Amino acid sequence: MAEPEFTATGVRIGRRLRSLTRAGQVRITDGRLELLTSYGKEIDSAPVQAVRTGKPWFAADDHALAEVNGRRYRLTLGEREPGPGQGGPPTVRRFMEAVRRAAERRRRG
Repeated sequence: MAEPEFTATGVRIGRRLRSLTRAGQVRITDGRLELLTSYGKEIDSAPVQAVRTGKPWFAADDHALAEVNGRRYRLTLGEREPGPGQGGPPTVRRFMEAVRRAAERRRRG
């Protein structure tokens, strides 16, 4: 298994008003986005080319939307970038850039 291109832990993942996990994981590995519970059980996954991401205009800065296999998920990541040497979840901007970069790599070959 290849090294993940993007990993975020401690992510709140929800669908509509229902919370699926409060400390989940978002991972991009081998051109595939995976949404996982805190125990590592898969919630959903899809090739990055089939994933749509966005930022809701009405939500806080730490919220992102991801459409995976036709289902919309609400992700709550970190509000701001962790400082050098500090841990913490990546920002929404980094997540969206990682999805875009992985999809471009897959398209090129």
